[in-house]
Amino acid sequence: MNKDLILREKLAIQRTHLANQTTFLAFLRTAMYFFVAGLSIDSFFSFSESHLIMWIFFVISAGLIAFGIFNFLINRKSIVESEEHIGDYQTEYLKKS
Repeated sequence: MNKDLILREKLAIQRTHLANQTTFLAFLRTAMYFFVAGLSIDSFFSFSESHLIMWIFFVISAGLIAFGIFNFLINRKSIVESEEHIGDYQTEYLKKS
């Protein structure tokens, strides 16, 4: 087996792990922006629907966090499953044929 190929595949998996974590942190950052916007909207504006808009921002923030966690876990499961096949693609291909 070509050890350079195996090392390249392992490094690709590590980059994929880091990309998945970066995506999760981006969801978290965006959710925090919406949360802070919801907190500050009541103090900046004085109209009757400001509480409604505040709660809409909170709901969007919670939804983004939930979707970010869901996306992270699904992608992590897929990455871990693909780690099993490092250096073993030919055997997997022959099993399916």
